Amino acid sequence: MSMFSTGLLVLTSPLQTLPLRLAPVLSSAAQVVERTLYVHFHPGLNLATGTQARPAFIQPVVDLPSVISRLYSNAADVCSHLDVRVLLTHFKARSGVSQVGASAVSNPFPSPQTLSHFPEVVLTDYPLQDPSQSSLVSQCLQKYAGYCYVCTPELSSVILHPQLKCEDEEQKRIEKEEPIETYSDVVVGGTFDRLHGAHRTLLNICCLLANRRFLIGVCDQELLKNKVLKELIEPYSRRVQKLKEFLNDVKPSLQYEIVPLSDPFGPSVTDPQLQCIVVSEETRRGGEAVNRKRAENGLSELVLYEIPLIKDAHHTDIEEEKISSSSLRSRLLGTLLKPPTPRPALSQVPYVVGLTGGSGSGKSALSQRLEGLGAVRVDADQLGHETYIPGSVAYHKILQEFGRDILNEDQTINRRDLGTKVFGDKERLKALTDIVWPEIALLVKARIQQAEKEGKHVCVLDAAVLLEAGWKDMVHEVWVAIIPEEEAVRRIVERDGISKEDALRRLQSQWSNARLVEQANVVLCTLWEPDVTQRQVVKAWNLLQERIQQNKEETGLPS
Repeated sequence: MSMFSTGLLVLTSPLQTLPLRLAPVLSSAAQVVERTLYVHFHPGLNLATGTQARPAFIQPVVDLPSVISRLYSNAADVCSHLDVRVLLTHFKARSGVSQVGASAVSNPFPSPQTLSHFPEVVLTDYPLQDPSQSSLVSQCLQKYAGYCYVCTPELSSVILHPQLKCEDEEQKRIEKEEPIETYSDVVVGGTFDRLHGAHRTLLNICCLLANRRFLIGVCDQELLKNKVLKELIEPYSRRVQKLKEFLNDVKPSLQYEIVPLSDPFGPSVTDPQLQCIVVSEETRRGGEAVNRKRAENGLSELVLYEIPLIKDAHHTDIEEEKISSSSLRSRLLGTLLKPPTPRPALSQVPYVVGLTGGSGSGKSALSQRLEGLGAVRVDADQLGHETYIPGSVAYHKILQEFGRDILNEDQTINRRDLGTKVFGDKERLKALTDIVWPEIALLVKARIQQAEKEGKHVCVLDAAVLLEAGWKDMVHEVWVAIIPEEEAVRRIVERDGISKEDALRRLQSQWSNARLVEQANVVLCTLWEPDVTQRQVVKAWNLLQERIQQNKEETGLPS
């Protein structure tokens, strides 16, 4: 079967029969669609009458939020690579109407809605009773999709897992389903990092509940400080961009307001027009705190609409049981975050990885683990000591620059005395690094050339100053080790026997984790147990081998 980038799944099954069918239908859809799958509910839609099926407004009912939650949960389990989006343009609360799928006088699509990605294939679970109907159903399905959304001209169609026939009594029960209560103005808050199934469930349900305006507070600055792997959180502008694209696909008729949150409450405690706040099981207390603040401000209480958490079937021992952004960030560790910049001047053999990180980050332990997997470890710190050996080029330059009073009795350089001369003096420190760093670079290159002669395939340059020293051009990829500041301080104090204040000053004199990550192709973190670190390293190593093999194939080098 052909694969398509973007698809539209039209679900015609009654809502009460859908939960058990969603997993197989989504799994089948994932065999056809590679990237984005839009989901359009139209319970009871008849695609085989011989007359053209038309879109209609659908009354949102109390069961719909749970079906949407189940859909995103199933999607996370069976087709996690797909960007799934439930579309709600045709859902509208109407007075005096309680039937699911009841026709409306007005058309929810006066003109086809433009989505962020044009559907190339339309799929359905329509009950095909007779194989001879297949062509008729496909034609009708394509036209129906075209009424609703802007699609590619050559739109294909596929029928998935035809539904079971709904008994008359079941249909009557469905038609008595109570409509969901809606509100003019709805608010929600969150980090919304790397939009996942739980985010999408929350946003979809908010869009169902809102009739006029949807206010979204997005955590920024202070509220991100204590997040796990905060350095891997997408920039605020990127998170907002993804939110806007998703929401404009889901329900473009709503008025959306997205604001940055620098405190837990934001406009939820000051906006008098708000009527409802959507929370999860774990954020309900936050919603209750919002209402207490509103009461203090003389504002009306918000309705708290609670949605369930979505379980993560793929979580590991360091991840949360629910689907969460922190778990997704932890899964990025060891993976390629951005492709490496081609280095035409570098030989492809050996392939050089530059590993850097701040004090206490576990960088050296990581390089030793990589050495255990077969890499040649080049320790820049150790080579740095060699530059101070009496008689070396750097040795003479240092004495000329800083004087002979830094020498010990045996004529070796007293590193502590030298450090005293440059501490806190940026100009003097630069004078020293301008002497030492080029000499270390020469020694590094010599070690790499030696590895090449020995037929080694990978070198790991363990260098705390890799980026500051401008050695990026000596490596094919930059790997960065990060650790939370408080853990780094604890490790430095324990390892070096210095005070917390001195450890913190040392960290603050180095590049921050965030600045290092900006330059990183791969990020690793040694915060957890050693076996967790080893799994990260093995994953990073195996993915590196795949990249090296791909490079060889592209450049024609022997494997």
